[in-house]
Amino acid sequence: MSKADKTERTFIMVKVDGVQRGLVGEIIKRFEQKGYKLVALKFLKPSLDHVKQHYKDLSSKGFYDGLCKFMSSGPVAAMVWEGMNAVAAGRIMLGETDPVRYLRKNLLQAPFVGTIVSTLDGEDSVSRLILPTHSSCSNICHGSDSVESAQKEISLWFKEEELVSWVQTSSQWIYE
Repeated sequence: MSKADKTERTFIMVKVDGVQRGLVGEIIKRFEQKGYKLVALKFLKPSLDHVKQHYKDLSSKGFYDGLCKFMSSGPVAAMVWEGMNAVAAGRIMLGETDPVRYLRKNLLQAPFVGTIVSTLDGEDSVSRLILPTHSSCSNICHGSDSVESAQKEISLWFKEEELVSWVQTSSQWIYE
């Protein structure tokens, strides 16, 4: 399989709380440090209808309305990243969808409430951890869970002409 066969695009979105906490730059930094190429970026306050379209596969879940209301309550940073195995790598970098489940499985206790945590394997993941008054929590980023989902999400958030194709000169040293 050639490098071109493994090159993918993935959709990553820093959610409202991640924007409020000033983590957009940190997320971008982590993807760039891993050699992924930013091909699109938008900072916007999505409409309720747009968010409902994005999360329509969750419409039967009890948390759907609250999620959509929350996600349309403030600005988000929508991004498209490109690189080898970008979808799977993006999910790994962002960490568990439910950070509390990860902590229960892998850590004796949370290092700091509400911080970016370092996992046991040394790989940083980005999560909003459990708050003292809550039994569950959410993550601060959305990442596509498959190549097919990435394609749908990218087309929902970006027009084709907003995706910038460019050559990253450092890729000659990263990919052999």
